[in-house]
Order: sequence, then C-alpha cells, then structure tokens
Amino acid sequence: MGALLGFSNGVDRFNTWLNKYVIWLILVATLVSAVNALVRKIFNTSSNAFLEIQWYFFAASFLLAAAYTLLNNEHVKIDVIYSRFSRRTQTQIDIFGFCVFLLPMCTAILWFGIPFFYKGFISNEMSSNAGGLIRWPVYAMLPLGFGLLWLQGVSELIKRVAFLQGLIEDPTLKKDEKSAEELLAEEIRKLAEAKAQQQA
Repeated sequence: MGALLGFSNGVDRFNTWLNKYVIWLILVATLVSAVNALVRKIFNTSSNAFLEIQWYFFAASFLLAAAYTLLNNEHVKIDVIYSRFSRRTQTQIDIFGFCVFLLPMCTAILWFGIPFFYKGFISNEMSSNAGGLIRWPVYAMLPLGFGLLWLQGVSELIKRVAFLQGLIEDPTLKKDEKSAEELLAEEIRKLAEAKAQQQA
C-alpha cells in the first residue's frame, strides 16, 4: 500500500501544480472575448478565429481542471442524502462511485477520444467556419482532461481504501488553509481595527 500511496501523492502534486497554470486560461479566454468585442465595435470587423480560440481556452480550462476539482472534493454530490451517513459509509459510497461510474466513464471516453483526436491530428482537420482554426488542439483536450481525471480517480480510490484500513487520515478533510475571501475579510478587519485605534 505504501507504493500506491506514493503514486497517489505524486498524482495529487502533479494536478495541483498543473492547476496553477490552467486557471490562467480563464483570464486568457476573457481577454480574447474582450478584444473580439472591441475590434468588432471599433473597426466593424471580426473573425471566427476569435470565437473559436475562446472556446478552445474554455474547454481546456474546464477539462484540465476537472482532476483538481476531484482532488479537492468539489464535484457536485447529493449532499442532502450523502451527509446523513457516517464517514465510513460515505467512503464506501465514494469507492463504489469511483469503481462503477467514474473510472469506467473515463476509460470509455479515452477509448473513443484518443482515436478521435488522432484522426483529427493526422487529417489536420479545419473548422468548417470561415476563418476557423484547426481542430486537433481542442480534440486533444478530451484524452488529456479525462486521462488526468482517471489518474485522480485512481488516486482518490487508493486514499479511500487506505483510510478504511486506518493507514491515513480522512482524505476529504479540508486543510486548515484560509480561502481568499477569508484572508480578505481578515485584512479588512485588521484595517478597521487599526483605524479605530488611530481615532481613539
């Protein structure tokens, strides 16, 4: 189990590292959208390439961040029912979900997605829209995104089994790190206290 936990730790670290860069794709997509709108309004011209590259960046950010979302246990669940069970039962439900739904779904998408990407890459398939872009870069996001999600699913499965065996602490417990909103609220509180002390 030690080697498996080492593998799990490596997957977690890689997806955490990757997400630091993937998050910037949202900003890039937003900037492309803004530039496209300005060019269209000011110069009365545009290109489908602007729209398509925006979609490409959004698809990449969504698919590549899915594994990190799973790592942080942020995927949507039916918490009204799930939260009523004991932590051990919740872990068993997670294991069932990973084995019966998540991993088989990711495997199926990889099975069909890799040849789909390869066909587009070999043929250098172009968008049917005037001024459109080549398609294979966005096709590559399917096997990449679901490959990362598959790896993270295996990592989560390993951690859940290790938790049931008493080898590690609950992997779903949030670390004692403050969110950006909490840090901002704390900073505002400190500024308000400092201002109040100056006025006193």
